Amino acid sequence: MAITKSTKDLSTDKISCGGSFEVVLTLGAEPDIASNPTDIVLILDRSGSMTRSLPALKNAANEFIDIIDESTDGTQNGVIGGGSRMGIVSFADTAVQDTQLITSVADLKGAVNALTAGGFTNHHDAFTKALALFDPMSVNAKVMVMVTDGFTTVGGDAGPVAAAAKAAGVIIYIIGLSGNGGIDEPALRQWASPPDADHVSISPSDAELEAIFGNLARTITSPGATNIVLDDFVTDCFRIQSVTAPSIGSASLISDQHIRWTIPELGATQSQEAVLRFTATHLGLCQGLLPVNESIDYQDDQDQTPDFGDPRIQVDCGGVVVIPEPCPEPVDVVLEGCETELEFDAGEVSLESLGRILKLDVAIPNVCPGRRVALAVILTEVDHRCNEYRRGMKTLVIPAHYESGCRNVTVRCIRFVLPELLDVSGDPDRLCDERRFKARFLANYIDAGFTCCTRDA
Repeated sequence: MAITKSTKDLSTDKISCGGSFEVVLTLGAEPDIASNPTDIVLILDRSGSMTRSLPALKNAANEFIDIIDESTDGTQNGVIGGGSRMGIVSFADTAVQDTQLITSVADLKGAVNALTAGGFTNHHDAFTKALALFDPMSVNAKVMVMVTDGFTTVGGDAGPVAAAAKAAGVIIYIIGLSGNGGIDEPALRQWASPPDADHVSISPSDAELEAIFGNLARTITSPGATNIVLDDFVTDCFRIQSVTAPSIGSASLISDQHIRWTIPELGATQSQEAVLRFTATHLGLCQGLLPVNESIDYQDDQDQTPDFGDPRIQVDCGGVVVIPEPCPEPVDVVLEGCETELEFDAGEVSLESLGRILKLDVAIPNVCPGRRVALAVILTEVDHRCNEYRRGMKTLVIPAHYESGCRNVTVRCIRFVLPELLDVSGDPDRLCDERRFKARFLANYIDAGFTCCTRDA
């Protein structure tokens, strides 16, 4: 059953500047179908909009059945073995249990090949009839695989019955076929088991449906996960302070922004869930709603790609951050093969990107709400005799904030370009030597509310 759960959760959604929080990484995996008997229900959309796609759906479903057949006992012998079973439910205006949970490949394929398209789309009844096929007393793992191409048009909200199925331990995979007028992707992700990135596949065409179905069958039959290596990197706004030994495997702190978790085997013989906890601390001038992940790199022998989401945390440093100058847009340059040189037209380049760049941050205290601020920054370079040379002046309009009461406003990334030819504070014969500068700041309200008196006043 491979990786069935992958999450990254935070102990809180808000911290103060310099505060700490706990990060919890969780991985869950199930053993392969040969050692973990599984009951699988294929839920196939046969509404009118599926008329064109039905032949592709039949081919894909038949291949799926063949993969399950071979995975359960090592051979395609026409019988699903190892205690596993499969059933077919199809739906349009209403749903039909085309088979019960059986082991005959011929009967399963016969039910699939007999489908004809017509009618509306009733997802609620489809989940209801599929759930009714499972024996609640059975110890077999339980899986639903729904294929649908449209929005619910009759039968009402399928969310509650899908939630009931998941609460009963059913793993729900959904394949959305988007080529026939669109699908309700948010609904599919709500119905599927979490994380939805691992349990929802969107097929843009009939041609890709067979490949997606085949990959899903191989996922369901995979032997858990082996030789897992997970590298978690936090962003520059945070540092990893401490690591608790994981429940399975081992963890090592590669740097204060990089932790590595290794697990030799997970879910290979039984359902397992592994947890790693570490503490991260905020630092620097970053504030606001901040992403915690720089990246999460995951590898295992099964080439799985679990999704851990993008957790974010609100950091309150008692002020407002303004970034008046966005970073320049990058230009992609590719050297192919064994090329050692490339002539490339990069287009227009902004002058601010030339030379050495100095970035300044400045805090303006007690800025009242609803008032813009005019900010001037004057930069000079100082030579060995303390003479100053002009290196630039910037005047910026800092937009008004609307927090409650006066707040500190941090202005970040005020950039100055400093060509090496203008170096007067270091050795002019050396590149990238130490240079010395002085920065002066002037600030005043733009919206002061003052008006001069007139003769009529």
